[in-house]
Amino acid sequence: MHNLSHLGAGSALVAGGVQQPMPKIQLRMTTGGTVTQGVSTKGGRKEQPFYTRAAAIVYLDPSDFNMLQIYPNSPVKVTSKYGEIIAIADLSPDAPHPGVSFMPRGPWVNHVVDPETYSNGTPMYKETDVTIEPCEGAEKPLNMQEFIRKNYIEKFWKGSLS
Repeated sequence: MHNLSHLGAGSALVAGGVQQPMPKIQLRMTTGGTVTQGVSTKGGRKEQPFYTRAAAIVYLDPSDFNMLQIYPNSPVKVTSKYGEIIAIADLSPDAPHPGVSFMPRGPWVNHVVDPETYSNGTPMYKETDVTIEPCEGAEKPLNMQEFIRKNYIEKFWKGSLS
């Protein structure tokens, strides 16, 4: 187990009474299936909190946690040139791999990966450059229904909802 007691809680740092900006790191993101994500997907439980916890998660190397100054299970903002999401950061069971993050397949990661499918119907799930930073305040990942409504229904069908 990694000793992370020296990490901060994700709030802005204060040095000499001066508030410092939240730390940000640039990482390469890869994605794929996980057992937990697969169980909730195949089991028809995407509307349950279990699925949000299984798919709205980003796994990081312990050294990346140190740079972000957060604890495991902290909410983080994941941003790419394709979009941004809020996810929960957790320690990667596959560490060490500094500079590389992993997210399970699902609607959250689909929002930040390259949507180009090159005619095969599958987005580019590997090698996405992302910025990860701690969330300020009480931000947390949207559950599945909230995420789909905000990022798809309201965005694309706003006029037809009335």
